[in-house]
Amino acid sequence: MVRLLADPARAAIVDVLAAGPACTCHLVEDLGLTQPNISNHLRVLRHAGVVRAEPHGRYTYYHLDPDVLDAAAAHLSVLAARARATSGDRREC
Repeated sequence: MVRLLADPARAAIVDVLAAGPACTCHLVEDLGLTQPNISNHLRVLRHAGVVRAEPHGRYTYYHLDPDVLDAAAAHLSVLAARARATSGDRREC
């Protein structure tokens, strides 16, 4: 998940979608990126399960899957706790 959101464009898309569902035209307007660029990033986010598509007439609205984000946040919290607990441990060479 960290690598997925390391791309500034994908991070910006996720940030916009956190405010609510949006279609590609909204994302193009809000972010100033091209439509093909937005579509490619949305495809990556959809394949990762972070974003879901919802057809609505001629348009497709995209929204975040909060359960996926919660699971990623929980996993990162566990890793952070483990890192704190073992920060002084060194393995012998």
